[in-house]
Amino acid sequence: MEVLSSRVLIRPHDPEAAWAFYGGTLGLAIAREFPGGVVYFLGTGYLEVSGRSSDAPVGPDAIWMQVRDVAATETELRLAGVGITRGTRTEPWGLRECWIADPDGRAIVLVEVPPDHPIRRDVR
Repeated sequence: MEVLSSRVLIRPHDPEAAWAFYGGTLGLAIAREFPGGVVYFLGTGYLEVSGRSSDAPVGPDAIWMQVRDVAATETELRLAGVGITRGTRTEPWGLRECWIADPDGRAIVLVEVPPDHPIRRDVR
């Protein structure tokens, strides 16, 4: 299989609240807009927020976002009024993580990869 492009799609309960959160609060840059949806740049990938979901609860999936300085990002988001569901800490696997949630309660894992972490040495 040859993958030419990819993106994560989410269907929020309230699209306007989700667009305000991802584009406004988190400040993700817009890659494309269309009637009923917005595609944001998400590092080397994309996040499409479009359509509307039912009132069903959000599943256990999470969005993983690597940031340069997770503690500084946590402080910035706290000041913007974002609820922190798990504060910054170094996990047993060596990554520094902070967890937040979008307006639907979808988990977002903010990750800092320390300079000496094996991910930085993997040359695949």
